[in-house]
Amino acid sequence: MSLKIIPFRPGLAKYFRDLNLSWLEKHFYVEPKDAELLENCKSSIIDKGGYIFFAEIDSEIVGCYSMIKLKDSIYELGKMAVDQSYQGQKIGQKLMVHGIAFAKSQNWKELLLYSNTILEPAIYIYKKFGFREVVMEKDIPYARSNIKMKLVLY
Repeated sequence: MSLKIIPFRPGLAKYFRDLNLSWLEKHFYVEPKDAELLENCKSSIIDKGGYIFFAEIDSEIVGCYSMIKLKDSIYELGKMAVDQSYQGQKIGQKLMVHGIAFAKSQNWKELLLYSNTILEPAIYIYKKFGFREVVMEKDIPYARSNIKMKLVLY
């Protein structure tokens, strides 16, 4: 099994949508902000200064994540997903390593993320890589979020 992490290209947008719909529909529901990001990922993420990366094994897309620009040098790590049949193989951790290295290579100051504590494997990974819980603002982007985490890079 040879895992490669590759950048967004338009033909991969459907994988970004489908991988994320899978976990959203399993644990929550698709919120308006989700729909905007997933149905129009190029215009809502890439064209606004963000990035999307994919985990590929033997030409099959098995995972993804995005970096959504919030302001200069501060990005939201969002929409990280791994195909259910590939979970437990540390693909999420490899995506996280890639994301942090990419953020540092861009000289970003910090990464933020919003999650929910029922997603225990995800929270474990975030903490393992140095994300720490911070106070959540009142006007949060997702109704399902009950935790906000931050990783200071520089």
